[in-house]
Amino acid sequence: MHLYWQQAVINVILLCLLTAPHEFAHAWVATRLGDDTPARQGRVTLNPLVHLDRIGTVVLPLITSLLGLGFIGWGKPVYTTTSKLRGGLNGLLLVALAGPISNIVMAILLGAAAMALQTASRPAFAFLVYGVRLSLYLAIFNLLPVPPLDGSKLLLAARIPQVIYVEIARFGFIVLLLLFQATNLALFLYQWRDWGTVTILKLFGG
Repeated sequence: MHLYWQQAVINVILLCLLTAPHEFAHAWVATRLGDDTPARQGRVTLNPLVHLDRIGTVVLPLITSLLGLGFIGWGKPVYTTTSKLRGGLNGLLLVALAGPISNIVMAILLGAAAMALQTASRPAFAFLVYGVRLSLYLAIFNLLPVPPLDGSKLLLAARIPQVIYVEIARFGFIVLLLLFQATNLALFLYQWRDWGTVTILKLFGG
């Protein structure tokens, strides 16, 4: 069995860096919508260590990348109190979408930096382009409607019973692993990631 050590290490390092703006976006939007829970828990910060989840940010992405099983990862969840959010469950959906949107913004910024360094440093250019690809992948991946991913909040916003959501959440990890193993989901995510990367680089003359 071939092990992708270099890819796995790069994935984990970049995930730790990209998780910070993702989780910060959740916390900032929740705060703007009237919920002080993230602020009280110290989550309205760009410090990567605050947002690191041992399983979701390190262990699982390391294993899946190492074995070539796609890439599964997330940061430490930002907790919100729905009753404090303006709009209730609709506000919760806005908080959830803020994370993937931040990944798209980061991809654009990394794309601009990559093109600026294209002739000055090929290694830096390659690293930044990979950062664009991973940031877009995280945006798309997190929109999947499977707990604990951000997209699962779509189910709550659609008013499915809380008890059903909780039951789905119990098997969220297993569902994700099965989807990556038994379907073409990983290929689908990669195709959209690559299309987005090309589009962003073209914006800056790539």
